[in-house]
Amino acid sequence: MNFCSNCGTRVVLKVPEGDFLPRHVCEHCGTIHYQNPRLVVGSVTEWEGRVLLCRRAIEPRSGFWTLPAGFMENLETLEGCAQREAQEEALADIETGSLLSIINVPHASQVHVFYRARLVEGRFGIGHESLDAALYEEAEVPWPELAFPSVEFTLKCYFEDRAHGREGAHVTTVERIRRGPG
Repeated sequence: MNFCSNCGTRVVLKVPEGDFLPRHVCEHCGTIHYQNPRLVVGSVTEWEGRVLLCRRAIEPRSGFWTLPAGFMENLETLEGCAQREAQEEALADIETGSLLSIINVPHASQVHVFYRARLVEGRFGIGHESLDAALYEEAEVPWPELAFPSVEFTLKCYFEDRAHGREGAHVTTVERIRRGPG
């Protein structure tokens, strides 16, 4: 951040009085600009035992497979975000179910949240942020082609829970990893 969104004056990075972390501060109007992690919300959407995956058409990780998910918007609920993202990425109407996973991604200042969901009437397509969309049995999931560690973690938790007839909520932290091309 370079300029105050309140008055347009250049901001400085400093620890405000009474705080303990550096913040962008406008010394003209006194506004402290807090920057907080962004929420990424999505779903493991099932239809007749198969899960919906989308091949990304955008960076990062274009061409790799992911669950329908994306950044939460202001004035949106977590469940509403999961539903919107399924519609945008896979033209899918979904009914969200229970919370499945929360993944802390501190190196990207993000938190990923995934729900279990059911595909309404089995209809889906290819949204504007996807190259492809398909339903996969567990054994068919393209594991080496998954876009993100949070997607892999979430799918493994989902299939493990399903095999044991439970619906747990799973939490982990993803550390920064180096990946190959893509």
